[in-house]
Amino acid sequence: MTRIFVSLAWFAMVMMVATAAIGLSIDKLHTDHSPEMLRWATVHRLAGVATALAVVLVNSIVVTYFIGTSRWCREASEAYGLDPELLVRANRIKRRTFPWAVMGMLAVVGVIALGASADPATGLPNTANWVIPHLIGALAGMAFIGWCFFMEWNNIHANQQMIADVMHEVQQIRAERGLEV
Repeated sequence: MTRIFVSLAWFAMVMMVATAAIGLSIDKLHTDHSPEMLRWATVHRLAGVATALAVVLVNSIVVTYFIGTSRWCREASEAYGLDPELLVRANRIKRRTFPWAVMGMLAVVGVIALGASADPATGLPNTANWVIPHLIGALAGMAFIGWCFFMEWNNIHANQQMIADVMHEVQQIRAERGLEV
């Protein structure tokens, strides 16, 4: 899971950087309404949506992974009568991870909301006043989402160690019972 997560998280981070680069290239959008500028604004909007979906996907995969491995640990503990501390440890790691995943998803929603407020295509007045808050929010959001990914990666690593410990216990029990290991 670590390799998959790292690959997906890096992909989402690269998408955020690319979307920000496109956004920075359309800094004159509120004064320049040329077809080329409008086309790049559309590309920025679509890239923002795709990036938000990528961030939500990565965090959703993390949540699904922890739900599945926590359930597996519970079932293995019940089936083999393992030390209950392993299950407590699995649940502790899961509960430490969920807030980071949710906050990462909410952060990208916040960046999108600020972007919508800054978009002159909405036809709302004073959208130019929201450009700087959107820029600051996007940069802060990228940093925060990167931190969320880092915390999730740390917890995935800890969870994999916990899984290895469960597997070691199960192998010992199976060997003691004369079962295939």
